[in-house]
Amino acid sequence: MNSPAKPASGDLQGGFRNSAPRIGTKPAGLWRIPGKIPTFADGMKASLGKWYASWGPDRLVLCWLGVWWLANVIQAGCTQLANDEAYYHMFAEHLSWGYFDHPPMTALLVWLGERLFGGELGVRFCFTLLQPLYLWVLWRLIRPADAARRDAVLFVTIAAATLMLQLYGFIAVPDGPLLFTSALFLWAFRRFTGERPGAWLWLGVTMALMAYSKYHGALVVLFALTVTPRRLFLRPGLYLAGAVTLLLLVPHLLWQYHHDWASFAYHLSGRNALFRVSYVTDFLANMLVVFNPFFVPLYVQAWRKNRGRTPLERLLRLLPVGFIGFFLLSSLRGYVQPQWVIVASFGLLYLLFDYARRHPRTRRYVLRAGLTTVVLVVVVRLVMIFNPTGIRFEVFHNPESYGAIAAEAAGRPVVFRHGYATAAKYAFYTGGEAYCQPNIRYRTHQWQFRDDDTRFTGREVLVECTPDADSTRDVRTIRLANGRTFTWFVDSSFHPVRRVDISFQGLPERVLAGDTLHLTLRLENPYPYAIRIGEGDTSLTMLWKHGRFRVEEFSTGAHFTLPADTTVMREVCFRVPEQLAGETFDAGFALRREGYTNWFNGKPVPTEVGGMNEQR
Repeated sequence: MNSPAKPASGDLQGGFRNSAPRIGTKPAGLWRIPGKIPTFADGMKASLGKWYASWGPDRLVLCWLGVWWLANVIQAGCTQLANDEAYYHMFAEHLSWGYFDHPPMTALLVWLGERLFGGELGVRFCFTLLQPLYLWVLWRLIRPADAARRDAVLFVTIAAATLMLQLYGFIAVPDGPLLFTSALFLWAFRRFTGERPGAWLWLGVTMALMAYSKYHGALVVLFALTVTPRRLFLRPGLYLAGAVTLLLLVPHLLWQYHHDWASFAYHLSGRNALFRVSYVTDFLANMLVVFNPFFVPLYVQAWRKNRGRTPLERLLRLLPVGFIGFFLLSSLRGYVQPQWVIVASFGLLYLLFDYARRHPRTRRYVLRAGLTTVVLVVVVRLVMIFNPTGIRFEVFHNPESYGAIAAEAAGRPVVFRHGYATAAKYAFYTGGEAYCQPNIRYRTHQWQFRDDDTRFTGREVLVECTPDADSTRDVRTIRLANGRTFTWFVDSSFHPVRRVDISFQGLPERVLAGDTLHLTLRLENPYPYAIRIGEGDTSLTMLWKHGRFRVEEFSTGAHFTLPADTTVMREVCFRVPEQLAGETFDAGFALRREGYTNWFNGKPVPTEVGGMNEQR
């Protein structure tokens, strides 16, 4: 008896057997759970998985930078402004070639973002765009020729686990533009040291862009010169690049000239303070935190093992040591903010990436520690949005806090005591009129270049003061949702005296305690109203300022009237008190009003004060 023939591959039974599985079977890549009927979602998941697996390292980096950017955009729109961000928003209200604290790039980016969106997202939007761009440029600069997908994952993980980069990926501060323009400079520097045609032009442009972003960009240029091959100093390209930079900086330098080089004076000496050990220890502790304490020992090991084969690699290796060393020395004369060393992130990222990709055990540790850090960062980011524990910090409780002040103001302008960022936040969150007084016991700021207070002349204003202000005034205090208090009085007819200019002659470069000084003052009143000095709440005082915080203030006892739109000359006698002996001061004069703060009315003059028994 003949056995039945096997069905041909094209018949019904064979076709069924080859085209569809039996119940309970699991075709690879489609079914994951026995007995589950495949769905459209399963097919899409499988297709996306194959598509993702087909990507090369460059596309993989772009993908994760895009995910990071979306997270930053959400964060930017859902987190309230920090103090400095509101201050820079105030910059953007009047675009200029310069500002008291910073060059103009930050203000320009805020202005552009606010043309697209309102609220916090508008302030920050352009800054969120910068991070994926500068990280992509850095990736292309340090990307190995044989880069694989695992290298892309390592690079993104290290970048995402660098806490400094996480915070400054969405907030509107000058550090984001500095990182972006520094990355462009590194790209131009590689082209220049590779002697590519026209590279000197791009080098000059990127140096100018760094200067327009933040003055710390000068350190990047300085460190780059130390690793530039000597032969390039003998060629015109380097000097042409410098000429391009200077040419592009002319508008900013002109602004500085017309404002008495205010920014340079502030950054070079205005931040100086007496030495404190805490400035140094705080700086070192911050360095351990902001660059991820899980990675710090590896940074040291990677730096030791890396010698840098090209000028770019040697520059990247130098950046962390150069920036941290420079600002460690700076901590001897004042507090150093941790973000000032942010460009060091590029060097540290390069060193750890280069080391970890060549050492499998280190790579595994970096990936695990990095992912752990990212999880913690996600938690912190959610807290910044929702604040479930009720933390009182500058990114929380802003609308209700400043809304409470606005309710008391009832449409009247508010003159703040010294919180330059507080005044900016009040204006941002309430739309109310605000101004911040310069404060000799704190610092000056961009408000001194604005005449908002002049617009308040003759109006009723709220003036922030201390709780122990002039007892003849009706001083009130409220507690705000952010945990702070706001104390003020009402000036029924506000008349500022800030713009009165007082210059003087007769102060020697060195005086002795006990000397009687005979000084000739020239007082220029630009206001359309007379100012009665020595009457009411206005007095002429002599100020002696040492460093950032010490201020000695003495009334001259003068009584006279300064007519409107007039310049007058007055003689003043002043006996130098013993308490000033042994220090160098900036001495000058001010019109002081009870309850208000003030700065020098005019330029101070430096002088040294010796003891009574010293010889000249």
